[in-house]
Amino acid sequence: MKKLKQSQYYGIGLLVLMLVVFWAVFKVLAPTTFGSPAKLATYMKSALIYAVGGCGLYFICVMGPFDMSVGANIVLSSIIACNASEKFGYAGLIIAPLICGTIIGLINGVVYIKLHISSLIVTCALSLIYEAFSVYATNGKNVILSTDYRAFGDYPVNLILALIAYLLCAFILKYTKIGTYTYAIGSNEVVAKNMGVNVSKYKIVAFTLAGFFFGLQAILTISFGTSMTSASNLSSMSRNFTPLMGTFFGLAFKKYGHPVIAIVIGEMIIQLMFNGFVALGAPTTIQNVVTGVALLVIVALTTKPVKGLVVK
Repeated sequence: MKKLKQSQYYGIGLLVLMLVVFWAVFKVLAPTTFGSPAKLATYMKSALIYAVGGCGLYFICVMGPFDMSVGANIVLSSIIACNASEKFGYAGLIIAPLICGTIIGLINGVVYIKLHISSLIVTCALSLIYEAFSVYATNGKNVILSTDYRAFGDYPVNLILALIAYLLCAFILKYTKIGTYTYAIGSNEVVAKNMGVNVSKYKIVAFTLAGFFFGLQAILTISFGTSMTSASNLSSMSRNFTPLMGTFFGLAFKKYGHPVIAIVIGEMIIQLMFNGFVALGAPTTIQNVVTGVALLVIVALTTKPVKGLVVK
């Protein structure tokens, strides 16, 4: 049994088992309103989108910092994608949010490193600025993606783009210097620095990569939702937590060597939970309760407490 638990496929098997169990429980409790093939396909559309953002967040969170500007990035990138598609078609829809998301990620990383203050404070403050830009870009109005450019909102094109994102994330983590140094910094930043790793540089790279993946998520988000409203007063924060939960699944199961798969399956589990409670007739606000509880549980499972350490 001990040897089985050390297997690289044990964690993935456990996640798949959890996925099946959650589906079975809600299917039994709500047989007519939950879990049909058509409904599962819809649940998975959302999971695919959030998992792309979860992959981006993984580069940051595995090192220790957080990015609380995910929602603001996605809102602004989605709005820019929608506006750019009107002038440049699919080229604008794809290229514009990738550039926007990447630039925002770069700004986050540079400001975080230069100011030497908490990443939570930095990215929260910058979120207000990005939200202001989103209001300016829309004049406070709702933007709607033309029906001519919604291919990324449905199968199989959304699945193809999501798979490209997952494979890219897995490749960077496993086969590049960025991935190696990301894990080294996350394991022990002081040791990594003493070994000659430019910690500041690779933290900026991590934030920039995350921004690129948020740009990819923005493409899927605006294509699936077909519209986007500007945000203000940190209202975009609500978009942060679902991708973050997928990231925590990746962190919890990274010891098995397949964090990207764990992120994707983790997001599927979260979507089953959300939609399962809705199928049971619970109010939509139950999603906030599920999100909060799931975050607490996942963080508790993924955090290694150090004896005598003061929790800040």
